Amino acid sequence: MAAEVERLYQLRRDLLRLRSAVVPLVEVCRKLEHGDLVAIDDEMQPLFRDVSDHLRGVQDEIDAMREVLAFAFEASLQLGQAQQTVITRRLAAWAAILAVPTAIAGIYGMNFEHMPELKWRYGYFMVLGIIFSACAILYWRFRKSGWL
Repeated sequence: MAAEVERLYQLRRDLLRLRSAVVPLVEVCRKLEHGDLVAIDDEMQPLFRDVSDHLRGVQDEIDAMREVLAFAFEASLQLGQAQQTVITRRLAAWAAILAVPTAIAGIYGMNFEHMPELKWRYGYFMVLGIIFSACAILYWRFRKSGWL
């Protein structure tokens, strides 16, 4: 992907160089075509008109190619942004899944004395079941929505 973007930059630079070489020639041929500044044989003026027309055509083609390159560059940027969005969604989904056991462990890590499930025989297994269930449900929902 990076090599393709680099190639687009290179092509755009080449087109700008070509355009900067062609644009002054159009003006020179236009002046020679009308013969205002330099005494040019009348038979040569139509030839300069032809050259000027060809140069305008080349200039139009260069502008069209620049537009195509701009579109290709924009499309490659949008593709890169789409890939970044997918990665960001995945990271956010995993962060949400990991937030559940972190929050529950944070609550139980405070060492309160008066928590009813601390004295209960199956309290540890209940908390592990809640953590596992919540993480599984989040994983299933994110998987279903296409985030994972």
